[in-house]
Order: sequence, then structure tokens, then C-alpha cells
Amino acid sequence: MGYKKSGKNSYKLTVSNGYNKNGKQNRFFKTIDLSHIPPKKQEAEAKRQFILYQEEIKKGCYVNNEKITFEEFINHWIENYANSNLQPKTLLEYGRLLKRITPALGHLKLIQLQPIHLTSFYNNLRENGIREDNKDGGLSEKTILHHHRLISSILTSALQWGFILNNPASRVKAPKVIKKEARHFNEEQTQYILKLIEAEPLKYRVMITLSIYGGMRQGELTALTWDDIEFNNSIIKINKSLQHLPGKGTFIKSTKTETSRVISIPKSVLTLLREYKLWQNIERTKLGDLWHDNNALFTTNDGSFIFPSTISKWFLKFIRTHNKKISNDSSILEKDKLALMLPEVNFHGLRHTSATLLINQNVDVSTVSKRLGHARTSTTMDIYSHSLQKSDMLAADKLEHLFTKSILNKKQI
Repeated sequence: MGYKKSGKNSYKLTVSNGYNKNGKQNRFFKTIDLSHIPPKKQEAEAKRQFILYQEEIKKGCYVNNEKITFEEFINHWIENYANSNLQPKTLLEYGRLLKRITPALGHLKLIQLQPIHLTSFYNNLRENGIREDNKDGGLSEKTILHHHRLISSILTSALQWGFILNNPASRVKAPKVIKKEARHFNEEQTQYILKLIEAEPLKYRVMITLSIYGGMRQGELTALTWDDIEFNNSIIKINKSLQHLPGKGTFIKSTKTETSRVISIPKSVLTLLREYKLWQNIERTKLGDLWHDNNALFTTNDGSFIFPSTISKWFLKFIRTHNKKISNDSSILEKDKLALMLPEVNFHGLRHTSATLLINQNVDVSTVSKRLGHARTSTTMDIYSHSLQKSDMLAADKLEHLFTKSILNKKQI
């Protein structure tokens, strides 16, 4: 019983505990790889691992992890952690990532998984032909980073549960994603959009206006009920989100940060909401008992909750229809057409627009973060670093102007 060197960087642990029905002593064996430990410290680590191994055996807590493959542990992780702790949408996204991870790495023994395996896998994801849409090139660095983070999360659980001694993902350089400014409309384009939607159906006009003034996520916007609008206090309560998942259908869930928030809205938006409520009441009266009364703001023709992605599809069509109209208008000079055409920013870009315009108006980051529903201010600062940098430069210019003006005044005196 004890430990002894069995290879260049490995040790064999042997523990005896009790006797079997034939009166022979039960012996347990385990080989540990200490290649990640400096040679001079390997024996001390082997001794420490032997003591831990011995305690596990005697307490009946030992798990024979030498035969477990990465795929088997992934299934164990899903069943014992993911299914009960993660949101349905997150589970769906992880399932998509695992469709590449499991075939590539699942056959490897969990304890044999090394950084080189992960690095090779990430390089494979960069190769031409890996994309499911058959487009040229490999996956984006951002998508590869998502794979890395999931693998790292699974292996962290394996480490915490005692299946491995170290997390190989922590020794791999994570794919580097170049930060890009969140796509949004500028102030002039936003004013132009607000003017253009005056000719659009009232329901979509309200949705776009609320998105610009409230900065809500698509699911939060489409989940709103009339109980969430406090006309007397000029506020909207955001405490749920509407989602649709294959096999699960459309359903209401709590907000992304699991905490509700309250945002103020201007009187002009309240006036628009009152007009919309009156219109909806008329529609409900027309249908009578056929109306599904969910008290929802945004509904289908029979009062049911609107499909979450309806507004994003409508908005993209709205942008493209407008641009096509401008492009085909012979009365507009070619040099002026470009200025009138809108960039194809998706619906989520209205949320970024709301935040960026607030930052450009020198609203403090904490307030912007609360309106957006970010759990941490650092998230807001990370996403809108470009806008904050511009705002900071303006602040510096204001200080320079202030002190330059003061010096000039003193010279005049």
C-alpha cells in the first residue's frame, strides 16, 4: 500500500481497504499524471494524492474515473447539473455546441484530455468547410470562444466533483475576439426612423418607439402586459420575457438577470400608449368571446401573445422596403440617396441605440446599466466602451475649454 513512480511523470497509487467474500484484501489502484507539476514537487503531490485517495476509499466516496470518457461525463453533467440549473434557451444553445464538441473529443478518456486536444479542436473549427451553411471559411472566433467556454465550464464541474485533478481548458489560451462597436443608429437616423414609422401600423409604431426609449430586449418587449404600465407614475415594470423554443413552444419566463426593473418613460410615449390601448380595446370588442384575453400589449389578431421574433422580422422588412423606395425614386439625386438610406441594423440594434444615445447625452453609466437590466455595470462598460470613450474625450475637451477660457480671462484682466 502506498505510491510509487510508474513513468516519467506518473505515479501509481495502491490502497487496501477491507476484505472480499473470499477473505482476500480489497486493493484499489490508480495511476495519476503529474506532468503539470514541476519534477521536484511531483513526489510531494503524489503523497498528497495518495492520502486523498485513501480517504475516498475508506469513506466510500471513490469514483473510478479512469474509464470515464469525456462524452460520458458530459452526459453526467447534463443530467446532474445542466437540466436543473440552466435556462431552456441556454440548454438549447449548449446542445448545438455539443454537436461539434462530442464527436471531436467525446471518445477521449476524461483524465487524458489535454490542452493540445482542445487547441487542435479549435483549429479544426477555423478550417474551411466546417460551417453548416456551406459558406467559405471557418467559424468565427466568437463562436469558437463559445465552444471553449462550454468545455471549460464542463471541465470545471469535473474538477470540483473530483473526476480530474486540473482543468486542461484553463491552460489553453482562449480564442481572442476583437471587440466591435455594437451596431446602432445615430441621433439623426433615429429621429428619421421615428418620423418614418408615423405612417406604419400603430402596433409596430408603439413597439419601435418603446424599444428606442426603453432599450428593452425583444423578449421583454413582447412579454409586456398592461399591468406593467403605470400611466400615473410614467413608468414601465420589466419583470418577464417571452421566448419560443422548438419542442417547447412560446412561453413566459423571468428576465435575463432574474431581477425586475422599473424604467421611466416620457409623456409623449405615454400618449402613444393611451392611443394604442384605445385601438386595442376596439379590436377586442369586435372579436368578443373569440378574443384571448392575456392582457398583453402586443398580440396577434385574436389577442394571443405575439410571436417573439415578429417584431425583428417586421423591422428588417421595414428598413429594406424604405431603402428600396429611396433607391428607386428618380426624383432624388443619386448623391442624396445614400444619406436617406438606413443601415441594416437589426431590431436588437435599437436597444444599443437607446444606450448609446443616453451615453452621448452624458447620462452616467450606472443609470444606463439599470435601464438596460445589466446585472453588473462592468457589462455595460464592456459593451459600450466605444461610446464611453467618445464621451470621455468630450469630457476632456470640456475641461480644456474650461481652463483655457479661465486663463484667457485672467490675461485680459
